Amino acid sequence: MGLRDLPGTISARELQLTVESIADWQLPNGMIPWFPGGHADPWNHTEAAMALMAGGHHQGAARALEWLHARQRPDGAWHRYYRAEGVEEDKLDANCCAYPATGLWFLYRCSGDRGLLDTFWPMVDAALDFVVDLQTPRGEILWARQGDGTPWPFALLTGNSSISLSLRCGLGLAAEIGVERPRWQAALDRLIDVIRHHPGAFAPKHRWAMDWYYPVLVNALELDTARQRLRQDRDRFVLPGRGVRCVADQPWVTAAETCECALAHLAAGEPTLAQEFFRWTLAHRDATTGRYLTGLVHPGAITFPDRESSSYSAAAVILTADALGAGPAAELFTLGAETQHRFG
Repeated sequence: MGLRDLPGTISARELQLTVESIADWQLPNGMIPWFPGGHADPWNHTEAAMALMAGGHHQGAARALEWLHARQRPDGAWHRYYRAEGVEEDKLDANCCAYPATGLWFLYRCSGDRGLLDTFWPMVDAALDFVVDLQTPRGEILWARQGDGTPWPFALLTGNSSISLSLRCGLGLAAEIGVERPRWQAALDRLIDVIRHHPGAFAPKHRWAMDWYYPVLVNALELDTARQRLRQDRDRFVLPGRGVRCVADQPWVTAAETCECALAHLAAGEPTLAQEFFRWTLAHRDATTGRYLTGLVHPGAITFPDRESSSYSAAAVILTADALGAGPAAELFTLGAETQHRFG
């Protein structure tokens, strides 16, 4: 087990350097900020922990879970943004609260460490209950609660797609623990139905690439529909040879979204396109440090934000490389690519 060479693209040694760059930015308390001096959010913090585990940093990944555990609210939620010294923004984002379930599932599948599962299962159990409480009768899950508990009035497709993956991982964890969570299964079934059949349930974010590829990335769509979805908007969101635009009407490509779109193509059974997209992220790479620039504006490859490298960009690279190399991330992100979709 471990990161593998991707011939013609990047070596395992180069990937390991990127993992080390994430580890270097982890704080002593376990928090993984976007960059030194920056904030952390539970979703990107969890993704970075997954990248650490994929690169063999088991202790760093466990410390990242401990950081989450220490900051979980009594209602099972986390705030949206944290600084090293405390809470920066008190909103309770449902997707951010769900994603530690994905992280724990990945860390457990990578390590086989039953201690991790037993220690952090109660954290995930409470978090997913908080998330499911935000589901509407139609099936979508509202974006967030205010810090005082007041629910936000709308739902987001990208966030709901990611939540569907977290619920699936949560159900896998429950099975390993030996408990049943029929409420989560019912919530997942309704959520998949609304993603597939009720696009009007979500706030319009048609400019944003994540709303395009995320339902495919998490295997929420039937395979033919997934491939059609990727084809129909590729010209809007992809700058050939450069990457995936963050928004359709701007020439700003990001390493993280290009990697996620590569994973979507892999999930849709299109590995050649996935590999091509992943190669494009090399333009973001600092060969000396292994870090990845967050975004580039074309033409000219102007960095945006200015000269910013980010831990979540590096993490997206590592998880995509792991999936392309048939590592544990392949199981997580490509269920159903060659057989029946889990939700089919």
